[in-house]
Amino acid sequence: MLDAHTPDGHRALYAAGMRCPLCTTDDTRVVDSRPTEEGRAIRRRRSCPRCGHRFTTFERASAVVVVKRDGRRQAFDASKVRLGVEITLADRPVPQDAVDDLVATVERAAYTSRGSIHADDIGAIVLEGLRDIDEVGYLRFASVYKEFQRASDFEREVASLDAEESLNERDR
Repeated sequence: MLDAHTPDGHRALYAAGMRCPLCTTDDTRVVDSRPTEEGRAIRRRRSCPRCGHRFTTFERASAVVVVKRDGRRQAFDASKVRLGVEITLADRPVPQDAVDDLVATVERAAYTSRGSIHADDIGAIVLEGLRDIDEVGYLRFASVYKEFQRASDFEREVASLDAEESLNERDR
C-alpha cells in the first residue's frame, strides 16, 4: 500500500495491483476499511482515481489446511476441535471459558502455521491444554490421540500425570 494524498487534499491509501473492475487501471484508493464477519475479513470501499468508479473488496485470510495422519488434507474447522473437546469433557465440571480458551489456542496455532498444520500438532495442543484443565478429560483424549491398546497404556499415562504433579508441587 502507498500512503498518498488525493488531488482534493485528502489522505488515501493506494493499492498497487488492485484493478478497477470498470476501467482496469492498476491503482485504486481505499476510501473506507472495516472488519466484518466477526473480524475474519476486511471490507474495503475503493475508488478509482482514473474513472471515479467506486467498488467494494473483501480480504480474508487464506484457508488453513489440516494434514491428516494418512496424508489427506482438509480445511481447518475450529468447530470440529470444539466438538472433540466437548465430547472429551462430557459430564466433567469444566467451565465453558476453559473450553473456549483451549479452542482459541488451537485456532491461533492453526492460523499462524503458514497455511497448513498437522493433525498430530492439533492433537498435541489439545492434549497439553486438557492436562491443565481436567485430568479425566486428558486421559480420555490421550486414549484416542495416543491410540491406547491396553490398560497398561492408561496406567503409564496416569503415572506420568502423577509424576508431573509431584514435580509441580515440589517446585511451589
